[in-house]
Amino acid sequence: MIIDVHGHYTTAPPQLAEWRRRQIASAGTPFTDKLSISDDEIRHTVGDGQLRLQKERGTDVTFFSPTAGGMAHHYGDETTSQQWTRTVNDLIHRVCTLFPGNFVGVCQLPQSPGVSPANCVQELERCVEEYGFVGCNLNPDPSDGYWTGPPLTDRFWYPLYEKMVELEVPAMIHVSMSCNPNFHGTGAHYLNGDTSAFMQLVLGDLFRDFPTLKFVIPHGGGAVPYHWGRYRGIAQDAHRPPIDELLNNVFFDTCVYHYAGVRLLVEVVGADNVIFASEMIGAVRGVDSRTGHYFDDTKRYVDAIPDLSETEQAKIYEGNARRVYPRLSRVLAALPR
Repeated sequence: MIIDVHGHYTTAPPQLAEWRRRQIASAGTPFTDKLSISDDEIRHTVGDGQLRLQKERGTDVTFFSPTAGGMAHHYGDETTSQQWTRTVNDLIHRVCTLFPGNFVGVCQLPQSPGVSPANCVQELERCVEEYGFVGCNLNPDPSDGYWTGPPLTDRFWYPLYEKMVELEVPAMIHVSMSCNPNFHGTGAHYLNGDTSAFMQLVLGDLFRDFPTLKFVIPHGGGAVPYHWGRYRGIAQDAHRPPIDELLNNVFFDTCVYHYAGVRLLVEVVGADNVIFASEMIGAVRGVDSRTGHYFDDTKRYVDAIPDLSETEQAKIYEGNARRVYPRLSRVLAALPR
């Protein structure tokens, strides 16, 4: 089985974006408009998008979550975020219900700048226990580009981590849109977020308090694998534990859109800590003029690594996902055969 742990509903019907536009415009006042999207519209937008590409590229199951750039936690207030998050998580559940063998839910969290992540616990619990979701997307910067909150290692985040450990769900550390003009969203802010999150973990003691907590850093970890020696040296100079110890809790996905990058990721952090992902249909949707293949067809890159054993490849494609997301095996086992 080939499991893709990073997919977003980027092809949602246009009613969703219009509903969100009206909700943002009404921030501060009650918003009661109903979102109307039919099952047939969901079938069409997924069937002609992510599901078609899943079949063409030879993958089996995709973790599906609301569009990362659309989380946009800086808009409105806590109530705005709660309503928006519940709405898009409900939509993801509908996708997973219509395509139970193809998509598994991962939830957005109702974060807001300056608001305790304790406010996310109820929604996480609802999505995991009622909908069968297996993980969540955690935005380390709810200000969306200005980094006004505390680092991920701060006790500010602990109420959420406690519930994640209790529920046995990991988080993909994924920023959202950038409203800072200095940082392009997918080309800078996303990769800044990945890199910054790892650096925070290097300097903190989070996993001493939560030894079973698991994080997935997307987009190949941003700059981390390329600068592994830099981070080893920083940790050593700061009298921190070797960064290899973080690999008990931190994993990296393969949303790196060229072969050399995926190969480097596997060589540096090892097959035990790489999880297959493509983010399709996501940040880069075009065909590579050099290869004639889609940039986000990341399975091709993994398949092309010459010295990757069958055992290592199986870990990247399936085993690590089942290990990091322990609820996944239960969800898959419950599917009709």
